[in-house]
Amino acid sequence: MDLLKKFNPNLDKIEISLIRQFDQQVSSIPDIIKLTLGEPDFYTPEHVKQAGIAAIENNQSHYTGMAGLLELRQAASEFLLKKYGLSYAAEDEILVTVGVTEAISSVLLSILVAGDEVLIPAPAYPGYEPLITLAGGSLVEIDTRANDFVLTPEMLDQAIIEREGKVKAVILNYPANPTGVTYNREQIKDLAEVLKKHEVFVIADEVYSELNYTDQPHVSIAEYAPEQTIVLNGLSKSHAMTGWRIGLIFAARELVAQIIKTHQYLVTSASTQSQFAAIEALKNGADDALPMKKEYLKRRDYIIEKMSALGFKIIEPDGAFYIFAKIPADLEQDSFKFAVDFAKENAVAIIPGIAFGQYGEGFVRLSYAASMDVIEQAMARLTDYVTKKRG
Repeated sequence: MDLLKKFNPNLDKIEISLIRQFDQQVSSIPDIIKLTLGEPDFYTPEHVKQAGIAAIENNQSHYTGMAGLLELRQAASEFLLKKYGLSYAAEDEILVTVGVTEAISSVLLSILVAGDEVLIPAPAYPGYEPLITLAGGSLVEIDTRANDFVLTPEMLDQAIIEREGKVKAVILNYPANPTGVTYNREQIKDLAEVLKKHEVFVIADEVYSELNYTDQPHVSIAEYAPEQTIVLNGLSKSHAMTGWRIGLIFAARELVAQIIKTHQYLVTSASTQSQFAAIEALKNGADDALPMKKEYLKRRDYIIEKMSALGFKIIEPDGAFYIFAKIPADLEQDSFKFAVDFAKENAVAIIPGIAFGQYGEGFVRLSYAASMDVIEQAMARLTDYVTKKRG
């Protein structure tokens, strides 16, 4: 028997994430400094940890309902209403998921069939495409490089019209990974006007919404296109809870009623103890991200100053915790070769831009979810590396 021939053939079209591949490739380098993975270097707030401990001690070790604890969904509903002015009913318009990754999986597997296309402004987070491919669909990138990585209504409208009848969904991730781009109210309203003209789903991945560095609060596109929009959010970035694995889906009840069918067979329900911790985070830690955001800003500005002096072109990110920098023209332009050589020569790991699609080539991504001490060392090593390469 050759059982390998009996796997889903779509598996042959996907690979382990290039980000993870690169991270594994350079991890064995002695004294390597990593500015790679998007995980806060802060610890989960103490009051949230204590809620999780209390749940264990109180024997909260059984399944919750498929949609998650009602108290958590109520807390999530109140959080979104207070923060972003969005109104979702806890009873049937919110799902608790195993991180935003499972939320993405549940949504895409629920809406896509073979031949469907999904549009995304690029460069983009690489976690969407493999799931789209597994469902038999294809990801279509909208090149935003000429507009400093900002998607315009004209770009969006043209892309949908050109592929009329094929586009099932548009993914908007903002603040964005890897570019840090976000959108103000006027921009979101204009994008929504385009989307409302077309019968497409809008998947709004807003997991970085609490890490918005502009002087305006985050605006969800669900405010302007509520019937079409499926909002994805979670506590990994806002409350440094990556390992707790709590994500959230917000959508109209008719959409949630379909998505929960996929969700239940993927995971049954999210971790019970994590859900109790999440209740505490949303109820009593609504502003837990503020101290982290303050530190991220210091780190962002420091990196921009140091890298700009070396000739890297950087569009100042307005959110998340990434720098997406254009490699200077006099250095290696193959981003993978550049990143590997830098890691081998100076023991610093940064992600090659090609990991974020074809329009990321020639760039590198640095995560500033690392301490200032680590970042200062990394910038000193980058300065040494670039100086050596320029002779």
